[in-house]
Amino acid sequence: MPIDYEAEYNNRARVPDSAALLARAAEAAAAYRAARSAGGLADLDVRYGPSPRQILDIFRPDGGGDGAPVAMFIHGGYWRALQPSAFSHVAAGLNGHGVIVVLAGYDLCPQVGIGDIVEEMRQAAAALWRRFGRKLLVFGHSAGGHLTATTLATDWTRYDAPAGLVPAGMAISGLFDLAPMIATSMNADFKLDEKEARRLSPLFWPAPVGKTLDLVVGGTESSEFHRQSRTMGDTWGAAGVVTRTVMPPGANHFTVIEPLADPRSMMVKRLLELLPRE
Repeated sequence: MPIDYEAEYNNRARVPDSAALLARAAEAAAAYRAARSAGGLADLDVRYGPSPRQILDIFRPDGGGDGAPVAMFIHGGYWRALQPSAFSHVAAGLNGHGVIVVLAGYDLCPQVGIGDIVEEMRQAAAALWRRFGRKLLVFGHSAGGHLTATTLATDWTRYDAPAGLVPAGMAISGLFDLAPMIATSMNADFKLDEKEARRLSPLFWPAPVGKTLDLVVGGTESSEFHRQSRTMGDTWGAAGVVTRTVMPPGANHFTVIEPLADPRSMMVKRLLELLPRE
């Protein structure tokens, strides 16, 4: 039987309380954003490019974080929705361990293409190198998982940055093979054909040998999301990337990122292990 890609990738329809979960996340994000701002520990809407959405929200740990490790989070929304301010709270876990966490914004489809967004995330990471002079851990959710993998596989010398600017990443519920998107209604915004989908799929890119990519996908997510992470781990792992695939039991596409806000969670512990220290 043919795969129903529309059903496999429609996360809001698959999770009956998705609207409530998103509202809960937005409330937590607003509270964290307000608290860090009040404490002078947030630099918000820092521009890295010409458009209003090309911004960085920088959350510093208690004490200011001078010389601290830096991690960049990329939000999801299928490259066509949401914004960093809806996820401010995901900085809490790493902030609690003295890490600077930056949430990167980007322009959305259909105003731009997915390839343009890939380039914007490269520009965001390069801007952080110029600001902090430190290598980055990149982590992201859903479309942000795709963008995490593309940053890991970037030739950073083209951006006047060290080749190892992004030595490790964590892609949560990521999309690495974009061909299935062609068969969804969302492709009205993406405008992908087979050639473009393959070009933008990090699964088929030269693997960034020697780097590390963790793949996390909720245990109750669709079989296609499981396939995406499993295949990415197997393919890049066989090519020389250090990969690890984890499927937290009971987690859906929306709850899978909730541990990021908890400094005591296993997910945050793993991110600390992945952090570059230079």
